[in-house]
Amino acid sequence: MGEKIDVLEHAGEVLPAVNRGVLLTSAANGKVNTMTISWGVLGVEWARPVFVSFVREGRFTRVLLDEAGEFTIGVPGEGFDRKILARAGSISGRDVDKIAELGLHTVESQVVSVPAIVETAITLECRVARRQLQDRNALPADILGRFYPQDVPSTYCDSNCDMHVAYYGEVVAAYTM
Repeated sequence: MGEKIDVLEHAGEVLPAVNRGVLLTSAANGKVNTMTISWGVLGVEWARPVFVSFVREGRFTRVLLDEAGEFTIGVPGEGFDRKILARAGSISGRDVDKIAELGLHTVESQVVSVPAIVETAITLECRVARRQLQDRNALPADILGRFYPQDVPSTYCDSNCDMHVAYYGEVVAAYTM
């Protein structure tokens, strides 16, 4: 692992990367899974740095997050194969070891029990401080129609009928790889 960083001072690197896709890794009961996310918020809440990730209800990652209460965010650097992000976001880790299939490697994290992805440039280690299911009734019709179409089953990896759970993760460690 590289050097410790102040995650808020690196927000200008982290947030644009989220929009392009970062890897959220979770682990519980001997199973490690990574998935691509492109929705996330980095900021301060409770006078602590937090990364808020959004995971659909039907995702295997949600099961692991609820069990372990920890996750890592791997921010890809220059030269990272974008095909890895596409594949990690299009298959479930429920029955497939995505990390092995994608040729990724893990390393023990500094604080949390969830490993970090070696091939990423920046790692955020997060401990879930709060989880909140999005309220379907509070969202405007255009967002519901675009991101939560009721006629698309939750097994579909893109927009589908499942709502997102917001995981407020306190960033307990951040460093370069």
